[in-house]
Amino acid sequence: MGDVYRARDTRLDRIVAIKVLRDGAGDRTDWRARFEREARTIASLNHPHICSLYDVGREDGVDHLVMEYLEGETLATRLTRGPLPLEQVLRCAIALSDALDKAHRKGITHRDLKPGNIIITKAGPKLLDFGLAKERWDVAPAQSLSEIPTAMEPLTAEGTILGTLQYMAPEQLEGKEADARTDIFAFGTVVYEMVTAGRAFEGKTSAGLIASILEHEAPALPHPLLNRVVQKCLAKDPDERWQSANDLTSELKWIAEGGEVATAAPRASGLLYWVGACVFAAAISGATFCSSNPHRRFR
Repeated sequence: MGDVYRARDTRLDRIVAIKVLRDGAGDRTDWRARFEREARTIASLNHPHICSLYDVGREDGVDHLVMEYLEGETLATRLTRGPLPLEQVLRCAIALSDALDKAHRKGITHRDLKPGNIIITKAGPKLLDFGLAKERWDVAPAQSLSEIPTAMEPLTAEGTILGTLQYMAPEQLEGKEADARTDIFAFGTVVYEMVTAGRAFEGKTSAGLIASILEHEAPALPHPLLNRVVQKCLAKDPDERWQSANDLTSELKWIAEGGEVATAAPRASGLLYWVGACVFAAAISGATFCSSNPHRRFR
């Protein structure tokens, strides 16, 4: 519904990005409401991995946002060249989950998290496009799949469910209420894509894709610890996912800080526990035996 231009702020002598509603869009009440919601949402967030808003206004009948100009490429473009190295995956994932945590603490659900809405810069990833964001107090009527036409293209299409099919949680597809855990599902699909350069769920048609998301599990990732984190993000039931982006961030940091040591730690500690348990059991057994034979001598 909008176009973005690179421009120069002549007052402050800096390069900015200007997002404007396309011709005719400003006359539509729903699109203008989304645009205004995006401005309000971004203005309430201050995070190093969320694109900053500088100004908002209406000039000659054209609504516009003046935002931070980002040099880099979208994650979607980067993934056309293959998966990211594991170290970069973890760095990006931690930065994005922390950004989501900031939004969620403000009562904001993004609802359209996908590689196309993430810019990879030298300073790390930047989350943008809060045009479909829902504030905690927003009320939206639920719609079932039977009431909504499907979209063939991986875009947010007019008249369809809000979001992008490939990255939508089951509750979104069923027209139920979206919350922070909905973003966590989408986050899982994005991390999966960073690791594999392939999608967590596939379908030859929109109906096939929807069925895959609702009924099938994503193939396992080659990294056991990261796979556990992502699969929990992708749980069909929101109650079985990570319940907050903060918990998710902590888990990702633990994996990143531990590396190979983190992978081996549970096995090593489990072995020590088993050995310790055996020694303890033997000691208890010996003590019992001695106490039941107080007069027996041992060499």
